[in-house]
Amino acid sequence: MNKITVSAPGKLMLLGEHAVVYGRPYIVTAVGQRMRAIVELTEKPVFQLNAPDVQVENYQKPMSDLGKDDIPKGAKFVEMAVSQFTSEVGKTGIKVTTASEFSSQFGFGSSSASTVCVIKALSELTNKKLSNKQIFDLSYKTVLDIQGKGSGFDVAAAVYGGTLYFVPPGKMIEPLKIASLPLIVGYSGIKADTVTLVNEVLEKAKKYPKVIDDVYTAIGNLVRQAKKAILKSDWLTLGELMNLNEGYLSILGVEGRKLADMIYSAREAGAYGAKLSGAGIGDCMIAVTPAGKSKAVTKAITQAGGQVIDVKANVEGVRIEK
Repeated sequence: MNKITVSAPGKLMLLGEHAVVYGRPYIVTAVGQRMRAIVELTEKPVFQLNAPDVQVENYQKPMSDLGKDDIPKGAKFVEMAVSQFTSEVGKTGIKVTTASEFSSQFGFGSSSASTVCVIKALSELTNKKLSNKQIFDLSYKTVLDIQGKGSGFDVAAAVYGGTLYFVPPGKMIEPLKIASLPLIVGYSGIKADTVTLVNEVLEKAKKYPKVIDDVYTAIGNLVRQAKKAILKSDWLTLGELMNLNEGYLSILGVEGRKLADMIYSAREAGAYGAKLSGAGIGDCMIAVTPAGKSKAVTKAITQAGGQVIDVKANVEGVRIEK
Protein backbone atom coordinates (compact mmCIF):
# COMPACT_ATOMS: atom_id res chain seq x y z
CA MET A 1 0.00 0.00 0.00
CA ASN A 2 1.44 3.39 -0.99
CA LYS A 3 -1.64 5.63 -0.77
CA ILE A 4 -4.26 6.14 1.91
CA THR A 5 -7.09 8.54 2.83
CA VAL A 6 -7.61 9.42 6.48
CA SER A 7 -10.10 11.75 8.15
CA ALA A 8 -10.33 13.31 11.61
CA PRO A 9 -13.04 15.45 13.23
CA GLY A 10 -12.92 19.05 14.27
CA LYS A 11 -13.69 19.98 17.85
CA LEU A 12 -15.86 22.22 19.99
CA MET A 13 -14.83 23.28 23.46
CA LEU A 14 -17.65 22.71 25.92
CA LEU A 15 -16.27 23.87 29.27
CA GLY A 16 -12.93 24.80 30.80
CA GLU A 17 -11.42 27.36 28.42
CA HIS A 18 -8.31 29.22 29.62
CA ALA A 19 -8.22 27.31 32.93
CA VAL A 20 -7.06 24.25 30.95
CA VAL A 21 -3.84 26.13 30.11
CA TYR A 22 -3.07 26.04 33.83
CA GLY A 23 -3.75 22.37 34.43
CA ARG A 24 -7.47 22.38 35.16
CA PRO A 25 -9.78 19.79 33.55
CA TYR A 26 -11.68 20.43 30.38
CA ILE A 27 -14.52 18.94 28.33
CA VAL A 28 -14.31 18.85 24.53
CA THR A 29 -16.48 17.19 21.88
CA ALA A 30 -15.63 16.07 18.35
CA VAL A 31 -17.82 17.50 15.57
CA GLY A 32 -19.10 15.98 12.35
CA GLN A 33 -17.22 18.37 10.07
CA ARG A 34 -14.00 16.53 9.20
CA MET A 35 -10.53 17.16 7.85
CA ARG A 36 -9.42 14.72 5.14
CA ALA A 37 -5.88 13.93 4.04
CA ILE A 38 -4.77 11.83 1.08
CA VAL A 39 -1.21 10.71 1.79
CA GLU A 40 0.92 8.97 -0.82
CA LEU A 41 4.45 7.56 -0.89
CA THR A 42 6.26 8.65 -4.07
CA GLU A 43 9.47 7.56 -5.81
CA LYS A 44 11.41 10.84 -5.65
CA PRO A 45 12.51 11.98 -2.15
CA VAL A 46 10.39 15.14 -2.29
CA PHE A 47 7.70 16.40 0.08
CA GLN A 48 4.65 17.79 -1.75
CA LEU A 49 1.63 19.51 -0.23
CA ASN A 50 -1.65 20.78 -1.60
CA ALA A 51 -3.89 22.38 1.03
CA PRO A 52 -6.19 24.79 -0.84
CA ASP A 53 -8.25 25.56 2.28
CA VAL A 54 -5.24 27.40 3.71
CA GLN A 55 -3.95 28.76 0.39
CA VAL A 56 -1.12 26.25 -0.01
CA GLU A 57 -0.82 24.80 -3.52
CA ASN A 58 2.02 22.89 -5.18
CA TYR A 59 4.32 23.44 -2.19
CA GLN A 60 7.35 21.15 -2.29
CA LYS A 61 10.86 20.71 -0.95
CA PRO A 62 13.43 17.88 -0.61
CA MET A 63 12.64 15.42 2.19
CA SER A 64 16.08 16.21 3.64
CA ASP A 65 14.99 19.84 4.17
CA LEU A 66 11.80 19.12 6.14
CA GLY A 67 11.44 21.47 9.09
CA LYS A 68 14.17 23.77 7.81
CA ASP A 69 14.06 27.31 6.42
CA ASP A 70 10.87 29.36 6.33
CA ILE A 71 7.73 27.24 6.19
CA PRO A 72 4.47 28.83 4.95
CA LYS A 73 1.96 29.21 7.79
CA GLY A 74 -0.54 26.87 6.13
CA ALA A 75 2.09 24.14 5.65
CA LYS A 76 3.70 24.08 9.10
CA PHE A 77 1.62 21.44 10.84
CA VAL A 78 1.58 18.97 7.94
CA GLU A 79 5.29 19.43 7.20
CA MET A 80 6.32 18.97 10.82
CA ALA A 81 4.06 15.91 11.10
CA VAL A 82 5.71 14.37 8.04
CA SER A 83 9.16 15.15 9.47
CA GLN A 84 8.44 12.71 12.32
CA PHE A 85 8.62 9.86 9.78
CA THR A 86 11.72 10.65 7.70
CA SER A 87 13.67 7.63 8.94
CA GLU A 88 10.73 5.28 8.32
CA VAL A 89 10.12 6.33 4.72
CA GLY A 90 13.79 6.13 3.74
CA LYS A 91 14.51 7.47 0.26
CA THR A 92 10.90 7.80 -0.83
CA GLY A 93 8.91 11.03 -0.95
CA ILE A 94 5.55 11.96 0.53
CA LYS A 95 2.67 13.74 -1.17
CA VAL A 96 -0.15 15.13 0.97
CA THR A 97 -3.46 16.64 -0.15
CA THR A 98 -5.81 18.00 2.50
CA ALA A 99 -9.43 19.14 2.29
CA SER A 100 -11.62 20.40 5.11
CA GLU A 101 -15.38 20.30 5.55
CA PHE A 102 -15.19 23.38 7.76
CA SER A 103 -13.64 26.82 7.54
CA SER A 104 -10.48 27.43 9.54
CA GLN A 105 -12.27 30.63 10.66
CA PHE A 106 -14.64 28.64 12.91
CA GLY A 107 -11.98 27.62 15.43
CA PHE A 108 -12.77 23.91 15.07
CA GLY A 109 -9.10 22.89 15.31
CA SER A 110 -8.18 22.37 11.66
CA SER A 111 -4.42 22.43 12.34
CA SER A 112 -4.61 19.67 14.93
CA ALA A 113 -7.01 17.61 12.80
CA SER A 114 -4.68 17.77 9.79
CA THR A 115 -1.71 16.82 11.98
CA VAL A 116 -3.56 13.79 13.34
CA CYS A 117 -4.65 12.74 9.82
CA VAL A 118 -1.08 12.78 8.49
CA ILE A 119 0.41 10.93 11.45
CA LYS A 120 -2.32 8.26 11.33
CA ALA A 121 -1.79 7.88 7.56
CA LEU A 122 1.98 7.56 7.81
CA SER A 123 1.74 5.12 10.71
CA GLU A 124 -0.28 2.88 8.37
CA LEU A 125 1.84 3.43 5.23
CA THR A 126 5.06 2.67 7.14
CA ASN A 127 3.41 -0.30 8.89
CA LYS A 128 4.06 1.14 12.36
CA LYS A 129 0.36 0.74 13.26
CA LEU A 130 0.51 3.27 16.09
CA SER A 131 -2.08 3.09 18.88
CA ASN A 132 -4.37 6.05 19.52
CA LYS A 133 -2.22 7.04 22.52
CA GLN A 134 0.92 6.96 20.36
CA ILE A 135 -0.82 9.02 17.66
CA PHE A 136 -1.89 11.52 20.34
CA ASP A 137 1.65 11.75 21.75
CA LEU A 138 3.28 12.25 18.34
CA SER A 139 0.64 14.75 17.19
CA TYR A 140 0.87 16.69 20.45
CA LYS A 141 4.67 16.78 20.12
CA THR A 142 4.25 18.22 16.62
CA VAL A 143 1.95 20.96 17.90
CA LEU A 144 4.36 21.82 20.72
CA ASP A 145 7.30 21.92 18.30
CA ILE A 146 5.44 24.61 16.34
CA GLN A 147 3.58 26.57 19.02
CA GLY A 148 5.83 26.08 22.03
CA LYS A 149 2.80 25.50 24.25
CA GLY A 150 -0.68 24.03 24.14
CA SER A 151 -2.81 21.77 26.30
CA GLY A 152 -3.58 19.13 23.66
CA PHE A 153 -7.37 18.89 23.95
CA ASP A 154 -7.92 19.61 20.24
CA VAL A 155 -5.47 16.83 19.35
CA ALA A 156 -7.29 14.47 21.73
CA ALA A 157 -10.66 15.24 20.12
CA ALA A 158 -9.27 14.55 16.64
CA VAL A 159 -7.72 11.24 17.73
CA TYR A 160 -10.34 9.76 20.05
CA GLY A 161 -13.54 11.49 18.92
CA GLY A 162 -16.65 11.46 21.08
CA THR A 163 -16.91 13.72 24.10
CA LEU A 164 -13.84 13.75 26.34
CA TYR A 165 -13.00 14.74 29.90
CA PHE A 166 -9.43 15.91 29.52
CA VAL A 167 -6.74 16.75 32.08
CA PRO A 168 -3.73 18.44 30.45
CA PRO A 169 -1.30 17.65 29.04
CA GLY A 170 -2.99 14.33 28.36
CA LYS A 171 -2.68 13.11 31.97
CA MET A 172 -6.24 11.84 31.64
CA ILE A 173 -8.27 11.39 28.46
CA GLU A 174 -11.61 9.92 29.53
CA PRO A 175 -14.33 9.26 26.93
CA LEU A 176 -17.78 10.20 28.24
CA LYS A 177 -20.14 7.57 26.88
CA ILE A 178 -23.28 9.40 25.77
CA ALA A 179 -25.66 9.01 22.84
CA SER A 180 -25.82 12.66 21.78
CA LEU A 181 -25.43 16.30 22.82
CA PRO A 182 -28.33 18.75 22.19
CA LEU A 183 -26.14 21.64 21.02
CA ILE A 184 -26.84 24.63 18.82
CA VAL A 185 -23.70 26.34 17.53
CA GLY A 186 -23.49 29.96 16.44
CA TYR A 187 -20.55 31.55 14.62
CA SER A 188 -19.87 35.19 15.46
CA GLY A 189 -18.24 36.13 12.17
CA ILE A 190 -15.14 37.22 14.10
CA LYS A 191 -11.92 35.19 14.02
CA ALA A 192 -10.53 34.67 17.53
CA ASP A 193 -6.85 35.44 18.09
CA THR A 194 -6.11 32.62 20.51
CA VAL A 195 -2.45 33.45 21.19
CA THR A 196 -3.19 37.11 21.96
CA LEU A 197 -6.14 36.26 24.23
CA VAL A 198 -4.21 33.59 26.15
CA ASN A 199 -1.37 36.06 26.69
CA GLU A 200 -3.77 38.81 27.83
CA VAL A 201 -5.24 36.46 30.44
CA LEU A 202 -1.70 35.50 31.46
CA GLU A 203 -0.92 39.17 32.11
CA LYS A 204 -4.05 39.44 34.29
CA ALA A 205 -2.88 36.38 36.22
CA LYS A 206 0.50 38.03 36.84
CA LYS A 207 -1.17 41.20 38.09
CA TYR A 208 -3.88 39.50 40.18
CA PRO A 209 -2.51 35.99 40.83
CA LYS A 210 -4.81 35.02 43.71
CA VAL A 211 -7.97 36.31 42.01
CA ILE A 212 -7.29 34.60 38.68
CA ASP A 213 -6.15 31.35 40.32
CA ASP A 214 -9.43 31.28 42.26
CA VAL A 215 -11.29 31.73 38.95
CA TYR A 216 -9.38 28.80 37.42
CA THR A 217 -10.13 26.65 40.48
CA ALA A 218 -13.84 27.50 40.25
CA ILE A 219 -13.86 26.63 36.54
CA GLY A 220 -12.16 23.31 37.30
CA ASN A 221 -14.80 22.51 39.92
CA LEU A 222 -17.71 23.25 37.60
CA VAL A 223 -16.11 21.15 34.83
CA ARG A 224 -16.03 18.16 37.22
CA GLN A 225 -19.73 18.70 37.99
CA ALA A 226 -20.49 19.09 34.28
CA LYS A 227 -18.89 15.71 33.60
CA LYS A 228 -21.42 14.09 35.97
CA ALA A 229 -24.31 15.99 34.35
CA ILE A 230 -23.26 14.88 30.85
CA LEU A 231 -23.02 11.23 31.89
CA LYS A 232 -26.58 11.48 33.26
CA SER A 233 -27.81 13.42 30.20
CA ASP A 234 -28.90 16.09 32.70
CA TRP A 235 -28.97 18.94 30.20
CA LEU A 236 -30.61 21.43 32.56
CA THR A 237 -27.72 21.13 35.02
CA LEU A 238 -25.19 21.24 32.18
CA GLY A 239 -26.80 24.45 30.93
CA GLU A 240 -26.64 26.06 34.38
CA LEU A 241 -22.96 25.13 34.67
CA MET A 242 -22.29 26.54 31.20
CA ASN A 243 -23.84 29.83 32.32
CA LEU A 244 -21.56 29.87 35.36
CA ASN A 245 -18.55 29.10 33.17
CA GLU A 246 -19.48 32.03 30.93
CA GLY A 247 -19.55 34.30 33.96
CA TYR A 248 -16.00 33.34 34.85
CA LEU A 249 -14.88 33.85 31.25
CA SER A 250 -16.38 37.33 31.43
CA ILE A 251 -14.27 37.99 34.53
CA LEU A 252 -11.21 36.95 32.51
CA GLY A 253 -12.21 39.55 29.90
CA VAL A 254 -12.68 37.25 26.90
CA GLU A 255 -16.46 37.36 26.40
CA GLY A 256 -16.77 40.07 23.75
CA ARG A 257 -19.89 42.09 22.89
CA LYS A 258 -20.93 40.13 19.79
CA LEU A 259 -20.68 36.75 21.53
CA ALA A 260 -22.46 38.14 24.59
CA ASP A 261 -25.40 39.30 22.45
CA MET A 262 -25.70 35.85 20.89
CA ILE A 263 -25.35 34.06 24.23
CA TYR A 264 -27.94 36.14 26.09
CA SER A 265 -30.34 35.98 23.14
CA ALA A 266 -30.11 32.18 23.18
CA ARG A 267 -30.83 32.05 26.91
CA GLU A 268 -33.79 34.40 26.61
CA ALA A 269 -35.21 32.22 23.82
CA GLY A 270 -35.26 29.17 26.08
CA ALA A 271 -31.81 27.55 26.02
CA TYR A 272 -30.86 25.72 29.22
CA GLY A 273 -27.53 27.49 29.01
CA ALA A 274 -25.16 29.18 26.58
CA LYS A 275 -21.52 30.21 26.54
CA LEU A 276 -18.64 31.00 24.25
CA SER A 277 -16.62 28.09 22.89
CA GLY A 278 -12.89 28.65 22.54
CA ALA A 279 -10.52 31.48 23.29
CA GLY A 280 -13.25 34.13 23.27
CA ILE A 281 -14.08 37.49 21.64
CA GLY A 282 -14.78 35.66 18.35
CA ASP A 283 -15.28 32.19 16.83
CA CYS A 284 -18.33 30.33 18.16
CA MET A 285 -20.85 30.14 20.98
CA ILE A 286 -22.81 27.07 22.01
CA ALA A 287 -26.24 26.59 23.55
CA VAL A 288 -27.68 23.49 25.24
CA THR A 289 -31.30 23.56 24.22
CA PRO A 290 -34.54 21.63 24.89
CA ALA A 291 -35.89 19.98 21.74
CA GLY A 292 -38.98 22.17 21.75
CA LYS A 293 -36.93 25.37 21.83
CA SER A 294 -34.45 24.66 19.02
CA LYS A 295 -36.20 26.84 16.41
CA ALA A 296 -36.62 29.75 18.81
CA VAL A 297 -32.99 29.61 19.94
CA THR A 298 -31.75 29.33 16.35
CA LYS A 299 -33.82 32.38 15.37
CA ALA A 300 -32.59 34.36 18.38
CA ILE A 301 -28.92 33.68 17.61
CA THR A 302 -29.46 34.69 13.98
CA GLN A 303 -31.26 37.90 14.95
CA ALA A 304 -28.34 38.73 17.24
CA GLY A 305 -26.07 38.66 14.19
CA GLY A 306 -24.77 35.12 14.47
CA GLN A 307 -24.57 32.40 11.83
CA VAL A 308 -26.02 29.10 13.08
CA ILE A 309 -23.87 26.19 11.90
CA ASP A 310 -25.31 22.71 11.43
CA VAL A 311 -23.03 20.71 13.73
CA LYS A 312 -23.31 17.14 14.93
CA ALA A 313 -21.34 16.64 18.14
CA ASN A 314 -19.90 13.51 19.81
CA VAL A 315 -18.70 11.90 16.55
CA GLU A 316 -16.06 9.29 15.67
CA GLY A 317 -12.35 10.12 15.90
CA VAL A 318 -9.58 9.61 13.34
CA ARG A 319 -10.30 6.85 10.83
CA ILE A 320 -9.13 5.35 7.56
CA GLU A 321 -11.56 6.09 4.73
CA LYS A 322 -12.46 3.36 2.26
